[in-house]
Amino acid sequence: MLLQFQALLLAVCPALLIVAALKDATSYTIPNWISLALILAFFPAALAVGLPIGVLGGHLAIGAAALVAGMAMFALGWIGGGDAKVFAAAALWLGWPAILPFILVTALAGGALAVGLLAMRSMMLRRYVASGPAWLSRLAEPGENVPYGVAICVGGLVALPGGDLVRLLAAGAPL
Repeated sequence: MLLQFQALLLAVCPALLIVAALKDATSYTIPNWISLALILAFFPAALAVGLPIGVLGGHLAIGAAALVAGMAMFALGWIGGGDAKVFAAAALWLGWPAILPFILVTALAGGALAVGLLAMRSMMLRRYVASGPAWLSRLAEPGENVPYGVAICVGGLVALPGGDLVRLLAAGAPL
């Protein structure tokens, strides 16, 4: 029963990352409640799997560093404010060394997303997308932004299994 409870708490992170990606793809916004829920859910999940206090401090430091990096990317106009916040909240869940594949996969997924959107926004493909739902037509509009929350979700989903919380749950013992 405890294992199921722990797994349920850990499932909050991927579920919220998927919600963030869907929201960003359909509206170009990631509501603050998603980032806040990710942050708040991290603490009971960490407690439930027995994350050592020293490792918890590392997670907090990585989350703070990711927030600073996200704010810098936002200031440069590379990502939106919601993207910066959900990037930091996801980083909080990952810790070291899972943050490295998170950053790499997020960057690669963001590049692939940008290339895909450029193709979709070409005159040749855009006419086919126009008959789809309004949010898809908006994605195909030239000059529109890139919903980077989708790339953050991909990075988070790929990196999460290598994170401390999932490893602790799988091992059933402290790090």
